[in-house]
Amino acid sequence: MSDSSAPATSGSAAHDPTGAPGAALTTADGVPLKQSLNRAIRRSRIKALLLVAPLLVFIGLAFVMPIFDMLSRSVDNPEVSTYLPRTSEVLVDWDGEGLPEEAAYAALAQDLAAGLKARNLGRVASRLNYEKSGMRSLFMKSARRAGRMEAPYKAALIKADEDWEDPDIWRLIKRESSPLTASYYLAAVDRQFSPTGEIVEKPEYLQIHVSLFIRTFWMSAAITGLCLLLAYPVAWLLATLPASRGNLLMILVLLPFWTSLLVRTTTWIAILQQQGVLNDMLVGVGILAEEARIQMIYNKTGTIIAMTHILLPFMILPLYSVMKTIPPSYMHAARSLGAGPITAFRRVYFPQTLPGIGAGSILVFILSIGYYITPALVGGQSGRFITNFIAYHMQTSLNWGLAAAIGSILLVVVILFYLVYNRLIGVDKVKLG
Repeated sequence: MSDSSAPATSGSAAHDPTGAPGAALTTADGVPLKQSLNRAIRRSRIKALLLVAPLLVFIGLAFVMPIFDMLSRSVDNPEVSTYLPRTSEVLVDWDGEGLPEEAAYAALAQDLAAGLKARNLGRVASRLNYEKSGMRSLFMKSARRAGRMEAPYKAALIKADEDWEDPDIWRLIKRESSPLTASYYLAAVDRQFSPTGEIVEKPEYLQIHVSLFIRTFWMSAAITGLCLLLAYPVAWLLATLPASRGNLLMILVLLPFWTSLLVRTTTWIAILQQQGVLNDMLVGVGILAEEARIQMIYNKTGTIIAMTHILLPFMILPLYSVMKTIPPSYMHAARSLGAGPITAFRRVYFPQTLPGIGAGSILVFILSIGYYITPALVGGQSGRFITNFIAYHMQTSLNWGLAAAIGSILLVVVILFYLVYNRLIGVDKVKLG
C-alpha cells in the first residue's frame, strides 16, 4: 500500500507546491500557470503581428488606399460648389423652370470675376465642359467681362454671351453643384443626364466606352481560351517527361519572365508587321504572294497573339502543378478496364485537371482585362482595351473622375467574375502550385 501511494504523492507535490487540495497551479516564480500561459500566447501573437506589420502597411498603402481613392474620385464633384459658391447657393431654391432670377445672374458674375482673379475658374469650366461641350469657352469669355459688369447682371451676362439665356445651362450648373455625382458612371456606360435630369443615351458618335468594354471582355476570353489550348499539352509534357527533359522544358517556359515585357512586345512588332519575319517566311515558301502580305499588327490579331504569348506561362504553371499530382496509374487502370485513350482522358484524366484549368483561367482572364502596354503598342485603333482609355483620361483629357469610374466598373466586373466562379466551381478547389 505504501509503495503504491508514494508516486501519487510525489507527482501531486510537483504540480501543487503548497500541497493544499484545490490550490491553483503556479510556475516556479509563483505566477499562476493560466496567467503565464496567457502572457506567452499574447507575446507570440504580438511577435507575429510585428512580423507581418510591414506587409500589412505595404498592402494598405499600395493597394487598399488607391482603391478607395479611385472609388471616391468616381463620385466626387467639388468643383462647382467650391468655385461657384454664390451661384450654387442661389440655385438651391430655383425650381429649374425658365430662367433663374436676377440674384442668380448677380451671383454668377461675382463668382466669375473672383474665379478669374484667383486663377481657378478653369477647373470648374473644364468640369462643366465634360458634361456639355462649349462650357469652358463660355465661362472664360464671360469671366473676362464680369469684372466690368453692372446691374442688371442678367442683361449684362446675356449681352456678353447669348448662351446664358439657355435654361439648360443653368440646369446643368444646378445639377453639378452637388458634391457627389453619378455623371462619371453614366459617361462610362455611354449615358448622360438630359436637360430635364433624365438618364438618356449619348449621341451615337459619342458612344465608345460600352463597345470598348465588350471588346476587352471578348478579347480577354479569346486570349484565355488560346492560352488554355496551348498550355494544356505543354503542361502535360512537363508533368510526364523524365526529370532531365522536363527541367529543360520548364526553363523554356520560364524564360520569358527573364525578358522585359516591353522587349517581348516590341519583338512581336518586328515579327508580325507586313514586312516582318512571319510574312517574309510565308512569301518565301509560296503560301502568300508578295502583294498579299497579311496585316497582323496594329489590330485585334496582333493584340491577341502578343498577349497570348505573354500570358501563356500563367496558364502553364497552374496546370502543371495539378497534373504533376495525378498518378499515371489512373490512366493505366482505365485502359486496362477497356476504356479507349479518348474515353480514359475524358472521364479520368481531364476532370482531375479542372482545378488547374480554373486557376489558370482566372489568372489569365483577370490579367488580360487589366493589360495596358501590349494593346497600346500592338493593338492600333481596333485592338486597344478599355484600359488604354483609362490612361487617356488620366494623361490627356485629365478627366480623372471618368477614369476612376471606368476603373471601378472593371473592379466590380472582376469581383463578380470571382463570385460566379466561386459559386459554380469553388475557389477552394483552385490550385496554383
